[in-house]
Amino acid sequence: MQSPDCFRENIFCAALVTDTVGVDDHGINQNTWAGMQEAKASELADRIEYIESVDARDYEKNIAYFANQGFDMIVTVNAGLRDETLHAADLYPDSVSVGMNQPQTETRPNLIPITFPEDQMGFAAGIFAATLTKTGVVGAVCETSGIDSMWRYCEGFRAGVAFVNPTIKALVFYRDDGDSENLFVDEAWGFETANKAIRRGADVIFAAGAVTAQGALRAASELNIPAIGAERDQAAALAESGSSVVTSIFGQASIEVQEVMRLLRVGNVSGPRSGQIGNVPFHGNFPESLQDAANLLFLSMRTGEIKTNVASKKP
Repeated sequence: MQSPDCFRENIFCAALVTDTVGVDDHGINQNTWAGMQEAKASELADRIEYIESVDARDYEKNIAYFANQGFDMIVTVNAGLRDETLHAADLYPDSVSVGMNQPQTETRPNLIPITFPEDQMGFAAGIFAATLTKTGVVGAVCETSGIDSMWRYCEGFRAGVAFVNPTIKALVFYRDDGDSENLFVDEAWGFETANKAIRRGADVIFAAGAVTAQGALRAASELNIPAIGAERDQAAALAESGSSVVTSIFGQASIEVQEVMRLLRVGNVSGPRSGQIGNVPFHGNFPESLQDAANLLFLSMRTGEIKTNVASKKP
């Protein structure tokens, strides 16, 4: 039986379908749910729920569960649900499908893809690294450059370092010769590559690319080298293994999901959005001015005052 709440006038229902990482991922799933909770507290939403997907085969049925109850807005998270989100927009025209961190090549009138600019996140990491280095050498460890988002992360990093000081050496490593079966899960390569960068003088390490990147952050932490994470709060996710992660840069899904709700409440289905980015407050003995400078940087990139000049795709 369908719940009547979502069909009543002025009752706005929003749901979250996570990927298989779950809602407590210290990343975009958790951040999206936090935004939905804030939306309910501020009366932007009347009813919110989530389902954690156990297996990728659950994605379609989990979306259908909420669509069949008449939920106004169904948010799915990360690229693994991209196809299911697009399909859901066709199957359930009365619900708006919101794909968080999901680039789409097709459009639908009830589809809102939200992406976050990896070049800007990498650029910020490069600026932070260039600010923190004492040796004048910094390192970046990324998954294969054959994936546009990874290329934008690390080329953004390179550009951010040069923006601060072009004489600082940026060692940038991509996992371009690795086994495709280990894509995003090659922790050993990440660990070994970060150690290589450190042996070559890098005293700050940036890493992007899920578990592959976490290997690099673990290596930095073992040697007490400051590290910068991406995609989630890597210090929280890695716990003791990420003891030297000073900050992580991420897409602010909590802000974006609330903004989409505001638009939908007034009948505006806005189409693709480029989301805001931010960072986890710096861990350790850092002056408050460093976080203030970071906040100003994010604003300046968002307004276009500062540009990364990184292309969207590898040439």
